[in-house]
Amino acid sequence: MGAVRTVAVFGAYGHTGRFVVAELLDRGFVPVLSGRDAGKLAEFAASRPELSDLEVRPATVDDPASLDRALAGVAAVINCAGPFASTAAPVIEAALRARIPYVDVAAEIEANVDTFALFAEPAHAAGTVVIPAMAFFGGLGDLLVTAAMGDWTSADEVHVAYGLSSWHPTAGTRTAGAVSRQRRDGRHVRFTRGRLEYGDAAPSTTQKWAFPEPLGVSPVIGDFTMADVVTVPSHLDVPEVRTYMAVAAAADLASSDTPAPAAVDERGRSAQTFLVDVVVRSGDEERRAVARGQDIYAVSAPLAVEAVARVLSGRTRTVGRTGTDAAGQAAGATGAVGVASAGAVFDAADFLRSLSAHLSVELP
Repeated sequence: MGAVRTVAVFGAYGHTGRFVVAELLDRGFVPVLSGRDAGKLAEFAASRPELSDLEVRPATVDDPASLDRALAGVAAVINCAGPFASTAAPVIEAALRARIPYVDVAAEIEANVDTFALFAEPAHAAGTVVIPAMAFFGGLGDLLVTAAMGDWTSADEVHVAYGLSSWHPTAGTRTAGAVSRQRRDGRHVRFTRGRLEYGDAAPSTTQKWAFPEPLGVSPVIGDFTMADVVTVPSHLDVPEVRTYMAVAAAADLASSDTPAPAAVDERGRSAQTFLVDVVVRSGDEERRAVARGQDIYAVSAPLAVEAVARVLSGRTRTVGRTGTDAAGQAAGATGAVGVASAGAVFDAADFLRSLSAHLSVELP
């Protein structure tokens, strides 16, 4: 295999990282296993025969030289190690030094804001692309919204409703949530009037959402703000972005007694199912896009790996220095540069349809 098929996975032994490594192998890539705990890396590499020949490169975020060694000679890096408030910037900086594409699966709102704010110019200068939140939260919603928008150049409102059957959070999810709450001093965040606004912690407001079948009308928590409030307005002209979460899933996440996900199939997926319902409104007209699948952590892997595959093959759109879609045309062999969300850098409808083995989608 040539270097173009070699992809470093930082946080390879973590819950999502393991799905990413498996997806890379399924797609014919050669993963390089990296992460902060050398013992866990070695244990993971020895856990299955197909991993035993893979290169293992421990690295820590406070040691730039170790990150440089981890990324030496690879074509791209996927960062799966949270909390991303701690890992995103050091791994991005290493990727820029190596002049390779960077993709992460961050759901932390503040970490994603930092990535757009801090790395647009450095990524342009390095001639490479940085794609944050290329996962279930942030990436999938952005792709669905972009596909729903179609030929619209702006919209009045975007609503993303998450119909999760349950939510058994990983230890990483709990840690990332705690870090985000600490960074915002417990304040509530929402995207309204064209900007992120922070205020006093909002009470949980329950309302009804008319999901497509099989869920139908179901209770959701209103303004359950997720990473879509960063990715969607990074390139789309929409002043209001609202996200909602199924009440049962929100209760699971809030409870300290909810166990971590448990595998129920040979791919390691949990029994959790999801339905993501996107509604975009412009004046009196609405457009809708829907995605259905199983296991929000598992589906993050094909999202991230498909992103890497498209970047490495030049199937991207050029992006402006703020991360917005500048040309709307294929960037060619050199690909996109800068910081961009999934919807800005990829053909959203084509990207979603390419994941038919993992997602079923209904697009306008």
